[in-house]
Amino acid sequence: MNKPEISIDEFSKIDVQIGTVQSAERVPDTDKLIRFMIDFGPKPSQTESSSEANDVGEERDVRQIVSGIAAYVAEPESLIGRQLAFVTNLAPRMIRGLESNGMLFAVGSGESFAFLTPDRAVPPGTSAH
Repeated sequence: MNKPEISIDEFSKIDVQIGTVQSAERVPDTDKLIRFMIDFGPKPSQTESSSEANDVGEERDVRQIVSGIAAYVAEPESLIGRQLAFVTNLAPRMIRGLESNGMLFAVGSGESFAFLTPDRAVPPGTSAH
């Protein structure tokens, strides 16, 4: 399927960040949905000089993201602690009564489904370039 070409300016509007999965669970009464809580690091209003990365009381950018990938994940809990790529600047969307604040960025379907992950640990909230 050919998709329309977009300019680099249009592409640069998409914000892809690495987030760390804090929780993952199937959404009850659905076949496809998994509800994630994702840590994207310190809230943007904080600066690195204002607090250490692990200070108690640090406000984190933790978002709920709902994704229709249950067919590819036998045990959602196995994703806890993993770093995955997410589109983070989409408008919030209600899915089966849950507000989703981003979108999992993955590739393929069926046997070719795969998560996009960094090849080494990076700070949550690291942006793709």
